Formats: sequence, structure tokens, C-alpha cells
Amino acid sequence: MKYFVEMVGGTHEVELVERLGELIVKVDGEPMNFDYHEIDLLGQVVATHDGQSYALSVEGGKSKVRVTLAGHTYAMELEDERERAAHLAERAARGGGGPIKAVMPGIVVEYLVEVGAEVAEGQPLLILEAMKMQNEISAPGPGILAAIHVEAGATVAAGDKLVTLKGLETE
Repeated sequence: MKYFVEMVGGTHEVELVERLGELIVKVDGEPMNFDYHEIDLLGQVVATHDGQSYALSVEGGKSKVRVTLAGHTYAMELEDERERAAHLAERAARGGGGPIKAVMPGIVVEYLVEVGAEVAEGQPLLILEAMKMQNEISAPGPGILAAIHVEAGATVAAGDKLVTLKGLETE
């Protein structure tokens, strides 16, 4: 099964195949030496990658997950192939517009575009500092920056609206 995992830093394609009781994992097409064992039914997991073990706490549902590793929490949005195709069709139908949300807690450092500016797909819109790292948040598609929902310097939680894009009008 193929999944798309959206988090700070972009979207990653994760392919999971179970063969003869072994989990085969590819991330962005690259094989990954990975194994995991559930510790309890409360989301506690031990993951092993290249001989190193990691204790994880996993919370959330089918499409939104929060993973805590060594005291740091990462918010992720998950889609399988079918959901991704449906969401891409929906975004195309509305011209690429819609809200852009924080995928993890952080501080909005600065905005790189102003309200009313036309932006291209992949163009950086703002800088979000999370866990002492500055991350560029980019436009998922072409559009016009319609609204800024939080001021520079503000602290945001995972899921908070940062900006809204309006899709470009097609003729």
C-alpha cells in the first residue's frame, strides 16, 4: 500500500508491503531497513532502523497523526493513493486555493509574500520555526495569497491556519 505523508519539510511517499511476515518499507522510492513492534494498545511503539531502536508514541486517527520521539512531537497528515487522487482532483476543481495549515507547533518567523501577491506552485510563502529549525512553507499550487491568519512572531499549534490561497481563475 502506498501512502503520502505530509509534514514540515514536504510530502513523502511511503510504500509498505508485507511479504512472508516481513515489512518492506520504501520512502520516496528508497528502500529503508525498518521494523516495528507495538508495545501496547495505547500507541506505544518500538521502531528499529539500521540497528538503532526508537521509542515512539503515536496518537491520532486515520488521516491525522502525532508522533512523539524523544520529547519532540511531529504532526503528520496521511493519505492513501485513492484519497490523494480525490484530494488532488478537488484542489484542481477549486483552482489550487484553500487554507494552508501548520503541520507542527512553531513560531511564524516572517512572511515572504504579501496579501494579493500571485504565487507559483512550490514558491515559499513563510518561514515557520519549529524545534530550532527554520522551515519554508510553500504554496501547494498556483494562486493568490488571499489572507494571512497569524502575525509574524506568533506561536502556532499544529493544525492552525497560517494563510489562505485563492485559486487562479481559469478561462
